[in-house]
Formats: sequence, C-alpha cells, structure tokens
Amino acid sequence: MKETKTHKNWVKEYEQVAEQVEDLEILFEFWKEGEGTEEEVNAKFAKTLSAVEDVEFRSTLNAEEDELSAILQINAGAGGTEACDWAGMLYRMYRMWAEKKGYKLKLINQQDGDAAGVRSVEIAIDGDFVYGHLKGENGVHRLVRVSPFNAQGKRMTSFASVFVHPQIDDSIEIEINPADLRWDVFRASGAGGQHVNRTESAVRVTHGPSGIAVECQAERSQHLNRETALKGLKSRLYARALEEKRAEKQKVEDGKMKNEWGSQIRSYVLDDRWVKDLRTGYKVHNPDKVLDGDLDEFLKSYLMNGAVEKGENSN
Repeated sequence: MKETKTHKNWVKEYEQVAEQVEDLEILFEFWKEGEGTEEEVNAKFAKTLSAVEDVEFRSTLNAEEDELSAILQINAGAGGTEACDWAGMLYRMYRMWAEKKGYKLKLINQQDGDAAGVRSVEIAIDGDFVYGHLKGENGVHRLVRVSPFNAQGKRMTSFASVFVHPQIDDSIEIEINPADLRWDVFRASGAGGQHVNRTESAVRVTHGPSGIAVECQAERSQHLNRETALKGLKSRLYARALEEKRAEKQKVEDGKMKNEWGSQIRSYVLDDRWVKDLRTGYKVHNPDKVLDGDLDEFLKSYLMNGAVEKGENSN
C-alpha cells in the first residue's frame, strides 16, 4: 500500500505539472494573438518553472532509504559553553524546519550544557522523505559570531557535528542476536529537577559486534525507553550497512569525524550576515532566517548538485 501510494503521488504530481505547462502554452498563444499581457505570461512562466524544478528536485530522492523518517543527532564540539550554545541553536533550527513541514518530532536523548545549550541531543523526525531531505546535513557546522558569553565581546568560532540516520520501518528487517546486546539502566539526567527521573528508567543498549551504543531517557517507562533505544540501534545498523554499500563513492556518515576545520560542510557567520554551504557554494545573506528553519534551498542545492555530478559521471 505504501508503494502504491508513492506511485500515485508521482502520477498526481506529473499530471499537475503537465496541466500547468499546457496552461502556459495556451496563455502564450493568447498573448501572440494580442489577447493577453506579457506580465501574465511571465508570471505564469515563473510559476510553471518553479513547479517543474520542484518535481526535478523530488526526483533526486530515488534511493530506497530516502522515503524513510530520520533520526537526527547533534553533538557540541570542543569549546565549552560556546559550542553547547551553538549545538542548541542547531537543534532549534532543525526543530523549526521540521515543524514548518508538518513532521512529528520525538526527543530520544538530551544532555544539556552546563551553562547553555546542549552537549548532545538526538531526536526522531517522522514523515515521508525526511531522511532524503536531511541526508546531506551530515558533517560539521561552523558558527562565527561576537560571543554573548565573552565580556570583551570577542569574535568566536564554534563547531558542532550533525549526524542523520534513516529511521527504519516495518518494511525493512534488521536481524539482531539478543546475545550481542548489553543493556544498562540508570537514572535520567538533565538541567532542572523537572527533568530528573527518580527511578532507573533511562537505558543504554550496546551492540557488541559493531560497538554502537544508543541511549534513551525520553520516557518515564523503562520499557518504552528500551523499545526506542532498540529501534535507534536498528536504524544505526541500517545506516552503517548503507554506508558500506556506497563507501567507494561517498561517505554519508563518518563516526570518527572531528569537530574542526577540515570536515565542516557549512559556515554561519552572524556578524557579516551570511551562511554558505562549502560543498556547493550556495550562499545567503540572511542567517536569522536560516536559523529559524528556512533550510530548503540549502537542502535542494546539495541534492541537485549531487544529481548533476551523478549524471556527469555516468556519461
């Protein structure tokens, strides 16, 4: 049923774009006969072109895993309060992007910074093609700003890493030997008494063969936390399998990535008012808008750039 729904959506999108192209052709014929204005033709052309480009962009999300929901993880780099605050800003940015898209969010794990922001946070974002949209966000994000935490008002640079994993559903089977799992339980922790659980409901599951460990303390129930942690482990194992399949072409995730200059993918420079993707060269001069969740053009530029490169490599 899911596959059928996907095919129906593509047919529907094609029919809508074909209808807009036909309307544009008719309007153009009217204009040549003197029965329309050039402004009307230009406006219709711009609208039709946008529709075609949107479908072209969607066509880049053609891998099996692109249709899945995603698990997003953000880790602060070295730098104490500055880095934790930057990780918190990124968390807010992705949360606002997801909310604007109408996706559902669920907090899996959060470790707050000592004074501000978060040391690490992990959330599940549920919706169609979430992973396809966000898979290019893997990497180190760099912030340059006049620090609000520095009494001298110095310009500071902070780093945070972002990892995106596909969240597997029932259509994908991941076999795990229970004997390979080690479970640990502990008390949930967080800033403020309202977030601290008095019982040992938080859990950590470690997969022996891969060394992957997943924590969850979002729920009051240990049972629900175990379910969420196991699902997260399966998603990471699936992501690792995907990485192994395309390791020769590109890296989607690098578990040893360092939060430093060499592996950054995007720079956010607040005092000079710009944000730039270092892989595609796409740049905007309104960082506030980007940090409020306006990410679509960055996501599109990365995915479309990747599609062009694949086309060139196949020729």
